[in-house]
Amino acid sequence: MQKPFFTTKLAFPFIIHNMVEIIHITYIMGSDRNILLSFPFDTSMNFVRVIDDFLIYIRIHKNLSPKTVEQYERHLVKFLWHLVPEISKFEGKLVDHELVFLESPEDSVKRSQKNILKRFLLDNCRLELENVKISDLNEFRLHIAEKGLSVKTVNAYMITFRAFLKFCRKQGYESIDPVSVDLIKQKDREVTFLDAPEIVRIFEQIDTTTIRGKRDAAIIECIYSTGLRISELTALDKSAINLDTREFSVRGKGSKIRTVYLTDLAVDKIKTYLEARRAELGEKDTFNSLFIRHNFSTDNVYSKSVHGNDVIKKPLIDADVRLSRFFITNKIKEYALRANIIKEISAHTLRHSFATTLLTNGADIRAIQELLGHASITTTQVYTHMTNSKLKEIHGKFHR
Repeated sequence: MQKPFFTTKLAFPFIIHNMVEIIHITYIMGSDRNILLSFPFDTSMNFVRVIDDFLIYIRIHKNLSPKTVEQYERHLVKFLWHLVPEISKFEGKLVDHELVFLESPEDSVKRSQKNILKRFLLDNCRLELENVKISDLNEFRLHIAEKGLSVKTVNAYMITFRAFLKFCRKQGYESIDPVSVDLIKQKDREVTFLDAPEIVRIFEQIDTTTIRGKRDAAIIECIYSTGLRISELTALDKSAINLDTREFSVRGKGSKIRTVYLTDLAVDKIKTYLEARRAELGEKDTFNSLFIRHNFSTDNVYSKSVHGNDVIKKPLIDADVRLSRFFITNKIKEYALRANIIKEISAHTLRHSFATTLLTNGADIRAIQELLGHASITTTQVYTHMTNSKLKEIHGKFHR
């Protein structure tokens, strides 16, 4: 079978990778002095190399968030380990995929480790992309399903593989057809939300005489007021929000920007927290994060880095104090338990509560879609099932 040809117009200087042989070079006469190259390109690609290229592509050209890129990498590397288990360990230790493919760390030691590990994989993985079959993918799907992963999580893996295989086909590589990667049909989502009395009970558990309590109240009110995702909330900086206009922009999934709006109550709680924070930290509050941890001494605003027997004191930076999604979720769960709310609660529950409150009060489903940042109206329509009893009540009241 004849290899497909690739024709391109390049200006000097140029570098050609993965070229099998040059068939001919023809000079194009003209002032630009470009050349026309025609050569067959190699369709059998090293699986590790293609993973690396794909992650660079989605990070730069697709502009996906670091969290999404990390998830795609985790899925692909686990599949690689499944196919070639002998390369999953380096010097007796499981390879840390985050050091292999993601952006080079600022730390020179970690950067060196990353490069060594990547070279190890490239040198030792002999798996070619064209040799990976749909049967391998189906076997891996069964493998992770038997580990007890939910249908949603298994489908997330398959979505990653679809994106990866579409990239491979776009590059002209011989690979599995992405159309052949099926998703498992999921049951309708059961979404938990809180009603107004339950929200009130949660706020009653917060000790707002302390700075941490003021912060927690502001966080919960902010999510309930805007419908933010937890990742969007943790990324918020003080400079990002306008408390005068009560609105601000956030970058959501797919790097899409949308405007969200604060209630008067949310503005009051955020102002109260920031005033208390200024009173506590004063000029030492050089942090950009809107919400920070408060478990460090105001007299010694630094972190400790231990190297051997030496303790090096370093000034705290924004990353040291910015709250994590796990911290916030655990706080919300803690207050819900204190309020005797027996439900599976998370920060996302407040986002669901925001949407259902709007819907039951007559908001248009399309408007809710915009406020939540949903790409598809189908995602938003889950809330119509959640509020059917309330809608029935409204129908009976207004439709005679």
